[in-house]
Amino acid sequence: MKLKIITGIVSLLFLLIVSCQSDEQMEFNRYYSSGSLIYQNHCQNCHGTNGEGLQGLIPSLRDSVYLKSNKSTLACLVKYGLKKNIAILKRSYNSEMPPSDLAPIQIANVLTYITNSFGNKMGTTTSAQVGIDLTKCN
Repeated sequence: MKLKIITGIVSLLFLLIVSCQSDEQMEFNRYYSSGSLIYQNHCQNCHGTNGEGLQGLIPSLRDSVYLKSNKSTLACLVKYGLKKNIAILKRSYNSEMPPSDLAPIQIANVLTYITNSFGNKMGTTTSAQVGIDLTKCN
């Protein structure tokens, strides 16, 4: 009997906590958790489990000034890849990043994950923003 009461109380507390989240927080959580899976399947082999990159070949995604200062072009990089030399934290990278076949919502998910993991805290990247950013790709 005590176990049923305790289970009931714990369940009510869980429901109360979940119902207290704002719409923005729930949206962020959906984007972030989906982005985690996309990262594991599409990005982790090169950028590493913890976003550490690969010694001078593939850039780190950790707390990167590059991510922050190029937020509006990140969707283009994910969608169309990268074939030019870039400099991140005074280190030059010349490896090619292949294009992806991810849909805009998937790009938004993975960018939300990347830009809020590995020491980054940049908020939600929405699919609407990705759509706008993709129209501006060179």
